[in-house]
Amino acid sequence: MIRRISTKFLLAVLAAVVVPFLGFAIFVETQMAGRLSKDVVLYSLKGLAADLAVRIDRDVEEFNTNTALLAADPGSYLAIDEAQRERAGELEGETLDVRRLMRDTQVDQFNNWVLAKRDYDLLLLVGADGRFVISNSIGRSGLGLSEDVLLALESRDYSHEVWFEAARVGQPFRLDQHESELLPPRHDGAKDPENYHIGFSAPVYWPVDADHPERSRQFLGAIFVLVNWSRIQQEVESPVLSSYFQGLVGPDEFPSAYGWVWAADADTILAHRDPSLYGESISSSGRVHLPEMAAAARASDWGLYPEYDFQGRRKNAAFKHTRAPAQGGFGWVVGVGIDNDDIFRGVRGLRTLLFQATLVVLLVSIVWTMVVARRTTAPIVELREHVMKVGAGDLEARNQVTSADELGELGRELNRMTGELREAREKVVRAEKEAAWREMARQVAHDIKNPLTPIQVSAELCKRAHDERSPEFERIFERTMEITLRQVAHLREVASDFHALTGVRKGSFERVHVGRLMGEVLDLNRAWALERRIELEFERDGGEVLADVPALRRVLQNLVSNAFEAMPDGGRLHVRVGSTSERVELELRDSGVGLSPEVQARLFEPYFTTRSTGTGLGLAIA
Repeated sequence: MIRRISTKFLLAVLAAVVVPFLGFAIFVETQMAGRLSKDVVLYSLKGLAADLAVRIDRDVEEFNTNTALLAADPGSYLAIDEAQRERAGELEGETLDVRRLMRDTQVDQFNNWVLAKRDYDLLLLVGADGRFVISNSIGRSGLGLSEDVLLALESRDYSHEVWFEAARVGQPFRLDQHESELLPPRHDGAKDPENYHIGFSAPVYWPVDADHPERSRQFLGAIFVLVNWSRIQQEVESPVLSSYFQGLVGPDEFPSAYGWVWAADADTILAHRDPSLYGESISSSGRVHLPEMAAAARASDWGLYPEYDFQGRRKNAAFKHTRAPAQGGFGWVVGVGIDNDDIFRGVRGLRTLLFQATLVVLLVSIVWTMVVARRTTAPIVELREHVMKVGAGDLEARNQVTSADELGELGRELNRMTGELREAREKVVRAEKEAAWREMARQVAHDIKNPLTPIQVSAELCKRAHDERSPEFERIFERTMEITLRQVAHLREVASDFHALTGVRKGSFERVHVGRLMGEVLDLNRAWALERRIELEFERDGGEVLADVPALRRVLQNLVSNAFEAMPDGGRLHVRVGSTSERVELELRDSGVGLSPEVQARLFEPYFTTRSTGTGLGLAIA
């Protein structure tokens, strides 16, 4: 059962604020974040696939353009012309350097292209009869081609090559990815991008010649270029693909995004981050077997693949077709994919963020609610303490009212009721005091009557002895005088106590050092203390007060006497006089028998005493 108002208030705020926030966080995480993250990634995949297709088309266009430039280069047709003239015997009698001047010059030009572009493995110039003219003599690494390779190139008949036949009819030609027979593989027995090429060819013509119109636009041969496939593989492995999704996984991790290239049939892998998949069928290979992806690529020029599983991971991907052969391209299908784990990693991060935010909101709500609840319930607590003080008898207590709301009104009403109770108690106290005075008057009359009886009896006995001339008169007289004096002394003591209790005597006030006065009282009682075997301990640090010195001395004497009377068999009396900035404190502790709670409640009543001697007015007077 919840009893505290602050706890109820806290639970109410939690129910009103935190629970809706938790519901909103769950809604954002489950209904919005996942869908939004996936939609953004899928849209980005389509954009990246299109961008990759554009870059590959640009590369192919660059190779087409460079091949055409090499075919139109004067060094190419002059080198072919020089070779034809040498075969026709027109250069007999010339030195070897002169006979091969144009061809050697163009070989140097080809070598410079290979070293500058770093993408070409072979630049081959063939005459109109399909016979070798020249080629580059060094590779992309800067090392020369082997003698066996050069000899094989020189001895080969190119007249039946498909690219040469296209050049013969005036058409450029592009040879799709293949392992070329013209060059040996760089890595034997491995599916490595360096072992694959794409080829480009263009016809070489004699330029328009006004001096020799019969030769203008004469077909002289063809140029064939082998581009290493590693250029396309680099596009597939471009860090742009993975870095684009870096925000999904964090700065210290690597996104799973990667690209690939399929052949124009949308069923053969040409480029992949795993080169061992080169040549694998998309729809029928046991290592891939994703016929639905092949069908999607055939059905559209640009789009998203259906969600799929590959190598044990759930993935999403997009595709885009490159330029068709009629447009100067190969019609490849390029794709970009990413693991679903990466797609939804941001969602998991958002989930963690929302959880942390929920905890923060919860803690802030709790702290703020506790502060508000404390400020709200503080007046109630003060009212409760005020009621407890009043219940304990402190009718002087007052509640500090600082607000004008309902609690403030309640506080003012309690103050009014407390004031009325105090007035009622004062009336009761006055009535009790009047009753006490009546009782005191009765007791005084009784105390005065008691001594008068023996005085009267003694006086009458003395008078009879005198009248009868009794020989015992002297003895009776002395006894009568003794009784009379003793009873008069007792009457004087009763009168003095009563006089002091009434407060009629007005003493003269003066400054007195409480410690020194207490010391004097103890010195006067040291003989009595020795007689009763009482050990005195005195700590004196008291200051001065304004007091009636005789009355204060009598109070101190009465306190010491009471302590001594409480230790009939000896003991210890500890007296300490201390001072603060506002008062002087006097403390007496004895090792006597002590007082019961009932006796303590009546200590200051006039004529109340636990001893057989005394008037019982000492503490009442004090």
